[in-house]
Amino acid sequence: MRRSSYPEQEVTSINWQAFKLILPYLFEYKKRIAFAMLCLVFTKVASVYLPFILKDIVDTLDANTADNLKPLVVPLGLVAAYGLVRLSIVVLAEIRDTLFGRVTERAIRRIGLNVFRHLHQLDLDFHLNRQTGGLSRDIDRGTSGISFLMRFMIFNIVPTLLEIVMVVTILFVNYGVWFALITLGSISFYIAYSVYATELRTRYVRAANQADSSSNTRAIDSLLNYETVKYFTNEEYEAQAYDQQLSTWEQAKIKNRLSLFALNGGQAFIIAIAMTAMLALAAIEVSNGNMTLGDFVLINAFMMQLFMPLNFLGFVYREIKGSLANIENLFALLKKRPKVQDADNASELNLSKADITFDNVHFAYDKKRPIIKGISFKIHSGKKVAVVGTSGSGKSTLVKLLFRFYDVNSGNITINGQNINQITQHSLRLHIGIVPQDTVLFNDTLFANVNYGNPDASIEQVMQAITMAHLTTFVESLPDGINTMVGERGLKLSGGEKQRVAIARTILKNPQILVFDEATSSLDSHSEQAILSAINQVAKNRTSLVIAHRLSTIVDSDNIIVMSEGEIVEQGNHQQLLALQGKYSKMWQLQQSKTLDTIIKST
Repeated sequence: MRRSSYPEQEVTSINWQAFKLILPYLFEYKKRIAFAMLCLVFTKVASVYLPFILKDIVDTLDANTADNLKPLVVPLGLVAAYGLVRLSIVVLAEIRDTLFGRVTERAIRRIGLNVFRHLHQLDLDFHLNRQTGGLSRDIDRGTSGISFLMRFMIFNIVPTLLEIVMVVTILFVNYGVWFALITLGSISFYIAYSVYATELRTRYVRAANQADSSSNTRAIDSLLNYETVKYFTNEEYEAQAYDQQLSTWEQAKIKNRLSLFALNGGQAFIIAIAMTAMLALAAIEVSNGNMTLGDFVLINAFMMQLFMPLNFLGFVYREIKGSLANIENLFALLKKRPKVQDADNASELNLSKADITFDNVHFAYDKKRPIIKGISFKIHSGKKVAVVGTSGSGKSTLVKLLFRFYDVNSGNITINGQNINQITQHSLRLHIGIVPQDTVLFNDTLFANVNYGNPDASIEQVMQAITMAHLTTFVESLPDGINTMVGERGLKLSGGEKQRVAIARTILKNPQILVFDEATSSLDSHSEQAILSAINQVAKNRTSLVIAHRLSTIVDSDNIIVMSEGEIVEQGNHQQLLALQGKYSKMWQLQQSKTLDTIIKST
């Protein structure tokens, strides 16, 4: 079954609202922008004045040819002025780019940081349903779109429009209406054709982008699930699926290239007709004595200057259109509101003690399928409560609700009488440490992954946490010790080693509430006993919630809650539950018999 690709937003029209989204980030540097715009205007004025110097040079040289006695001082001075003006154009453009580049880069940095922070603020449900490859491409395209929009819109489109107005006005005033009309008409037709042709080929660009996102998503998904691919020997299946996406991209690119040929060919035809008409009219005027040879050169220079930036119009128009859509996609991420939000008057969690109460809690990921059905229990401060039950009974969901990854549908969860819906999520999670069932590590060193529990901790504190998690022997066996890279998602470590790193990380965090979600599920019996000893030592005088499968790990719990299909069916300590001869007792006997069978087989 083919995995779905990240959806590509169809760009049907330019959405100028995207400008409003980025303007606040740009206007923090009003003086810098104003100076950059001043440089832009001076650059265009100098650019328009340049052909006049060229005209004077030609006319002077033409006059000198007729009269050889005239000195060459004047034409040489004009040549020097021509070089000076051309140099000033380059210098002013570089100053403009440097000034505005700083503004653009700072805006991109701030927007990128805001998106990154916002993604971490979104709820767990968003991240469970996202596709990382497509999402990362949306962010990359959005930031690249801002850069492109600023660079080409400010430094290409606006200056070109300014130059067109100046040149058409000069031609009308100095040379008559026909020169102005031909110039304005050819440019208008050129722009209209470029926009029309670009609109036709946009679907091929969109198809290529969609195939690009799809192939990228597929590749990242496959690489993240490297072990699964190997388990099922599906390397060729993955390669063929990836190649299918690349084939779609290739075909879209071929059509894109053909449409680009049509666009460039049409533009070249319009330029040729316009240049021919203008030069023919100028040649006639020169022949009639109404214009000089310098005027002929000036008109030719003006036409070349105008059409040179317009030559990229199709590309710029399409990219600006796409950039605006990509920017809108980026800001759409910022507009997404998490389903779990702090209340307006949310307070900080006060933990003089850590009593946790679940009061008639109901919850369902999907309304059609309730997961937690009216559960009520209390964990007294400093006590250890375990939750056991069959898979799918809702044990791990309790942990997600306690962390407020989801809000309860009804009922209340309180800590020291404070409803967790009325306290900030940050302060809530700050006081809870967890060793999850599936430990995912960063692609960094072993030391950095443990230190993540408290980035401000000293090296001595990190090493103490490693010792308490019984990781010392393992660390000493590694060639690079604590500086060993653990690989992406911790793939270089075994399941048990990863869980011990998670335990060390939680020890370093030093929270008042501890949660262990199947914390010893990947450990052998010997390691399990060592870890349990460390857990008991760390959990002393702390409130602990233990989600367990192996009942042998929670026999010392102050209270054991037995769940089935989202409800509490039994509750009590180990001896009390055994005496009930109910569900817990049957689970205990079944696990003990399996343990005995394992021991007999090993001997």
